[in-house]
Amino acid sequence: MLIPCIDLQDGRVVQLERGRKRMLAIDDVLGVAARFQEYPLLHVIDLDAALGRGGNLRHVRALCRWSRKNRGPRIRAGGGVRSVRRARELLLAGADQVIVGTAAFREGRPNRTFLSRLCAVVGQAKLIVALDSEGGKIVVRGWRRRLPLRPEDAIAALEPYCAGFLCTYVDAEGTMKGTNLAWFRHLRGLTKLPIVAAGGIRSRREVRALERLGMDAAVGMAIYRGVFR
Repeated sequence: MLIPCIDLQDGRVVQLERGRKRMLAIDDVLGVAARFQEYPLLHVIDLDAALGRGGNLRHVRALCRWSRKNRGPRIRAGGGVRSVRRARELLLAGADQVIVGTAAFREGRPNRTFLSRLCAVVGQAKLIVALDSEGGKIVVRGWRRRLPLRPEDAIAALEPYCAGFLCTYVDAEGTMKGTNLAWFRHLRGLTKLPIVAAGGIRSRREVRALERLGMDAAVGMAIYRGVFR
């Protein structure tokens, strides 16, 4: 399954290369969402909240209202989920699930204390853990900080606290040069939980290859630039 991505920054839909260089910005957030009405699932990430620079909660709420009104896609929302309160805030805004990234780790290890509390309040079925990597190591804080930890060192410890993983191959994110299928094949062998692959995916051939691995594919830049074929 292909999952379109809406990344929010400064009240606009944006696409960043490797999480840093802004390559695209669109003011009409709901207009973008309308392009994806027929998809079953949509990822909405608040980049400002992820970086601790404010937030776009009103736009998340608007997207969730739009989805309910128009029988649009279910929405997974993430960005800045570093507290139980923030997770509940996104769920109350209308998100079906929340994506937890930075707060899933503490001092270079899985943050079992926080994740246990989060599960107790919102439920494991509502949680997706972002297990993003660059140079083979897990990255957090908007992909600005690299942990001395590989996904294979953490994935088993995180399984009891989530319904699945969002795994971004940050090395290729936003480049439209294609992703690393061998990397995702490696990840697939590490867990039986669902995995959504992201990072550089630019073609239906790659989406089909990921489907054969039992993974969904989250796609952003290639869709917005019109190169996805």
